Amino acid sequence: MSASLLRARGLAPKKALGQNFLLDARAAERIAEAAAPSGGTVLEIGPGTGALTRPLLARAGRVVAVERDPDLFALLGEELKEPIAEGRLELHQGDALAMDWLPLLTSGPAPRAIAGNLPYLITGRLLERAVELAEHVDRAVVMVQLEVAERLVAEPSTKEYGALTVFVQAAFDVERLLVAKAGAFFPRPQVDSAVVVLVRRVAPRAKEDDALRALVKGAFGQRRKTLRNAWRNVFGWSTEELAARAARAGIDLDRRGETLAVEAFEAMAREARG
Repeated sequence: MSASLLRARGLAPKKALGQNFLLDARAAERIAEAAAPSGGTVLEIGPGTGALTRPLLARAGRVVAVERDPDLFALLGEELKEPIAEGRLELHQGDALAMDWLPLLTSGPAPRAIAGNLPYLITGRLLERAVELAEHVDRAVVMVQLEVAERLVAEPSTKEYGALTVFVQAAFDVERLLVAKAGAFFPRPQVDSAVVVLVRRVAPRAKEDDALRALVKGAFGQRRKTLRNAWRNVFGWSTEELAARAARAGIDLDRRGETLAVEAFEAMAREARG
């Protein structure tokens, strides 16, 4: 539908915006099912031609969609004018990264979710925004590059496990819902994608603040370093003080950062917070 709709309007995907439109209707349905299992409000990032917006409207009480492309914003306004008139759909034109998501999420009933087929170029920053709002979001269901999905669900001591894993898993339980092959999109990307479901944890594994960010950045900045060397200058501690704090946190400084579970990073962050 996306390809024919674009052609009918004399439009084409914009490479500069990283546009790859989802063609797989079943995948869109499954994303909607996961994002709005019991009604509520869904913030959709990058609705494009509305392939996901339509099944979201069938399930959610309210959908708030943010579209950067002015041509697609106009198209959606025409194609979905009925749910807009009914107040079930609210469209915003602009860059999602420059917007405050909180009032958009809280403009409708709970539970609240984030959904979208995220542009590859800004996936990391969009996920960071979701993590920042974790206490206000019940779940996030997003299509991302398969490589990113593997990082989000990674376990310690694997090559996929990294800083993004720690920050996302600190706030959410993460599950891979499905894999979407490159042929499920228009235009066809060079890589496969996957949908991940992030469900907010009642008790976060870690508190993201300056202390945690500094420890994670140090641990993964040079993955081959032991923690003894990676954290040597993070807080200005002496060698003896670093060793004492690590011992209290139950961390062996001869290990590498990629071997630490999220809870271990939090234990060390508590030492840094004092």
